[in-house]
Amino acid sequence: MNAPGTTEPTEAITRARAGDAEAWGELYREYAPAIFRFCRRALPTREDAEDATMEIFMKLKGKLVQYDATRSFSAWLYKVAANHCWDTLRRRKIRQGKETDDLENVPLEHPDPSQLELLIEQRTSEEVRKALDKMSARARMALVMRYYSDMSYDEIADALGVRRAFVGVVLLRARHELRQALEGNAALAAGGGLHERNA
Repeated sequence: MNAPGTTEPTEAITRARAGDAEAWGELYREYAPAIFRFCRRALPTREDAEDATMEIFMKLKGKLVQYDATRSFSAWLYKVAANHCWDTLRRRKIRQGKETDDLENVPLEHPDPSQLELLIEQRTSEEVRKALDKMSARARMALVMRYYSDMSYDEIADALGVRRAFVGVVLLRARHELRQALEGNAALAAGGGLHERNA
């Protein structure tokens, strides 16, 4: 089970838990780039993402004993990262009431997640990041948690501090916001006056 080449870094985790600094370095080198990319999508600036990545790994040193080896290490790591990013955004500025109040304005059309994925694939990561920057913090975090770290509705509800039933509504609104931001960017890039949709 602990054979070299397995996807889960069980040996490095065991050594890191025992205080082996070299094993800790291995885990950091292996996972920090992905966690940085996650934080870069979730937080407003590159500096925020760099700070968050360091803070997450510092936090992880203390939390490693809580890791349940029967679960995916990267999934657990993303959950820690998502919680950290959401706490950062919440501490910074969000009055949560404002973001839940305007949920009545959710459009009734359901943007198809696969169409949204196609739209994202057609854009550069810089365009996607700019679009994410235009979104409300809760919507942005929900999208990043769902589509970039594959967290379940229960995990997202737990991280955002909302009821599970509310997560679908937040994601629906977030997909709509992202689509509008991406299409807005495309229209601006094309000269501002273009309406790409005819139907």
